[in-house]
Amino acid sequence: MFKSFYSLSKNPFLKEIETKDLFLSDNFKEVKARLDYLKKTRGIGVLVGEPGSGKTTSLRFFADSLNSSLFKVIYFPLSTGTVMDFYKGLASGLGEQPASRKVELFQQIQHAVSTLYHDQKITPVFILDEMQLAVNKFLNDLSILFNFSMDSENPFILILLILWINCNLIRISL
Repeated sequence: MFKSFYSLSKNPFLKEIETKDLFLSDNFKEVKARLDYLKKTRGIGVLVGEPGSGKTTSLRFFADSLNSSLFKVIYFPLSTGTVMDFYKGLASGLGEQPASRKVELFQQIQHAVSTLYHDQKITPVFILDEMQLAVNKFLNDLSILFNFSMDSENPFILILLILWINCNLIRISL
């Protein structure tokens, strides 16, 4: 009914909407500008928002805007698995056959990232969704896994998406 009333050719509220058809609100433009800055500087970024606020859609727009000959996007929404699941998922996303031991996976991932960045001139872009569900062990490994050249370079972009549910906290002072 609303499509004919507003003379729309398709429903603009479907998840399947193409990124080129997204409405560029002021908030969306701000997220886009910050992601573009992260693209230029590389490193780690965190995107926090309430349910339905457009976090994943913004990242889909960002991923679609990247030149595939310069960037390789690895989207990983499984934040409730084990650390080994995480390592295996990243290795697979990098096109590697995952090794069986954690130390080998660690080396495999770091080597793949370094090879992509230094030899092929491709920046890996890791998008980790639903990170509010991740356990501390998972988060601790992030800082270790993404430490390159004794923390002197960032041959990657890492973006963490975190769902924030606005809740009323009660502060108790003693």
